Formats: sequence, C-alpha cells, structure tokens
Amino acid sequence: MERNHAIGVLDSGVGGLTVARELFRQLPEERIVYFGDTARMPYGPRPHGEVRSFVRQIIRFLETQDVKMIIVACNSATAAGLPYYQAEFDLPIIGVIEPGVRAAGRHTRNKRVGVIGTAGTITSRAYDEALHRLDPAVTVISQACPLFVLIVENELSETPETLRVAEEYLRPMQQADIDSLILGCTHYPLLSGVLSKVLGPGVRLISSAEETACEAKEVLRQLDLERKGTGAEARHRYFVSGPPAPFAAVGGKLLSQPVEAYQVVWP
Repeated sequence: MERNHAIGVLDSGVGGLTVARELFRQLPEERIVYFGDTARMPYGPRPHGEVRSFVRQIIRFLETQDVKMIIVACNSATAAGLPYYQAEFDLPIIGVIEPGVRAAGRHTRNKRVGVIGTAGTITSRAYDEALHRLDPAVTVISQACPLFVLIVENELSETPETLRVAEEYLRPMQQADIDSLILGCTHYPLLSGVLSKVLGPGVRLISSAEETACEAKEVLRQLDLERKGTGAEARHRYFVSGPPAPFAAVGGKLLSQPVEAYQVVWP
C-alpha cells in the first residue's frame, strides 16, 4: 500500500455516495474508487452468505485498482460479515455501523434510539448489539424499511406515496418517543427531508457518513497512509455492475459534479 493509492468504497448502489461525499469534504486530497453493485441491489433481502460472496468479489476487484483501504459503505454488507472481510484481506477495512452507533450515543438524551434499515441489517441485530455494548441502558426500537432503497434508486423521494410509506414505517418510532434515529442504510440520508417531516424537529437523524469519514481519516493517520498535498486535483473513479447511465445521473446530482461510471460485467 502507498500513500497515493485510493480509498475503495463499495455499496449495493448509489447510497454509498453519501459516504463518498463526506470523504470529499473531510479528505479532499484523497482519491476515491467507488463500486456500486447496481445489478444485484438491494442487498437487504439477500442471505448474509450471498452478500458476503458479493462483497468479497468486489473487494478483489478494488484491489486491482490500487486501493489502500476499503470502506464497506453499506449497512447490509457490514452487518453480513465485516469481521470476515477484515480477516480475509490484507488491508484496512472499515464499515458503517460502529461509527453511526457512536454518534447516536453522543446525541441521545432520553436513551431511546430508533434504527431503520434493510431487512438484512435489522434481522442481524448488529445495531442493537453495538448500541447495548456502548450503553446497556439504551432502549432500541428497530424497523425494517425495505422499500426505501428502491425509492431512492428510482428517484421517487419527493412523491406523496413516499411520504405515506415513511409515515407507516416510522409510526413505531413516534409511539416509542425516540429522540435519535440511526439511518441504518447509506441510501436513507437521501430521504432526510421526508423523514424529518414525519418525525419533527425533536428527533435527531444520525447518518453514519460523517463518522465513517472521520474513522477513515484516523486509520490513515495511524498507518501513515495519508495522501499528501500534490497540488493536483484528486481524480475519482466509479464502477457499477449494472447500466452506467442511471447511476451517473443520480450520482451527478448527489455529488454536484459530473460522474462517469464504467460497467464491470462479472464472468
């Protein structure tokens, strides 16, 4: 691994771009190689073993792109097997669950924390266990929201139907009087407007993107792998397993810059 190598970021689709956006802000010198597994998304309903096989395949591809770190910017993939990936590959790999949990621990006042995520993430109880390790007194209210990823990927966030779906999903959170809600999927920050509208200003939305970027920064510092200022603009690369055009369109809007994506077809 070398300083000038890139940070690899993987997700099932466009959601991990919320993490990439935060990396751009906190680590402007670093180059990013992003992989969105759009042909096989969503990961949430899939068995954990299958998700792990997908992630291993993507990490092996990212290794060919000269990366010095991997960020599993997908809650379902993190929940499915972060320790497996860390044991198998000889480079630093971080996920998005622990950073989000730490942020929720700092922000909650009434110790009633909501977690929304894909079916796979919620069923794994990864957030429940991590929150209780941090503070056994926390009450965790979890809710699977399987339609949210499809809503984001199809750019339907602002529709009346999405508001109704959000109201249904979030009713248990309102009844439980949570004061913090962990967005347990990197797609969900793209629904922050509708989530805030349903829950009101008294509930803090916790996105793991900022905390994950902070952790990446610290790991690179500890390993002396920070890319030093070269004066040249950092150039990023984007790969997808599905058609590139839809990803590029959504990604360009999210990142406020042109996105050129290349398709990888698995053998």
